[in-house]
Formats: sequence, C-alpha cells, structure tokens
Amino acid sequence: MNRLLSWKEVPKAGWIEKPGNAVDYETGDWRSIKPVWIADNCIHCLRCWVFCPDASIMTKGGKVIGIDYKHCKGCGICANECPAKPKALEMVNESDSGDK
Repeated sequence: MNRLLSWKEVPKAGWIEKPGNAVDYETGDWRSIKPVWIADNCIHCLRCWVFCPDASIMTKGGKVIGIDYKHCKGCGICANECPAKPKALEMVNESDSGDK
C-alpha cells in the first residue's frame, strides 16, 4: 500500500530524481480535447510528430500510425501544424469521443 510522504520527504520542486522517467507517467487524463487522426487524409509529412511536445504521435517506417493518448495532453499543436487539406488531425471534445 502506498503511503503519503511527509513534507520532509517530498522532493524539492524541479528536482529530477530519476532521469528519463516521463514514460512512467500517464498524463493523458489532463486533457479536455484530443486530436483524432484521420488516416485517409494524412500525407505523412510528419509535421505533427516534429511539433508534438509530448512525443504522442506514433510513427513506423516514416509514417504516422496513430496517437498515444496515454501521454497526449490535448494541446492541439499537431492539428494546427497539419498542412493536409482536409486536415488529418481534428480536435474533438474528450467527452464527445466515446473513448480515451
């Protein structure tokens, strides 16, 4: 069972105790909107991948294959940067999407 830390045990703000541990934290629950990838519209330019601050755009063989919703915070940068017409990434309300 996990116990709460006392104030003396809490690490100092900004202190990184274990580098490279971001993947351990599922931060996708923070968002209220999320990008939905429309594969038929995608031109695989990878601009969404380049600009995503959370590395949430999944790729394989130089092509987009989906979105890592466990880490996507819903900032919308990927949809904003998508040059495809019509866009391959569309922002939708999390509650309207029906899943996570």
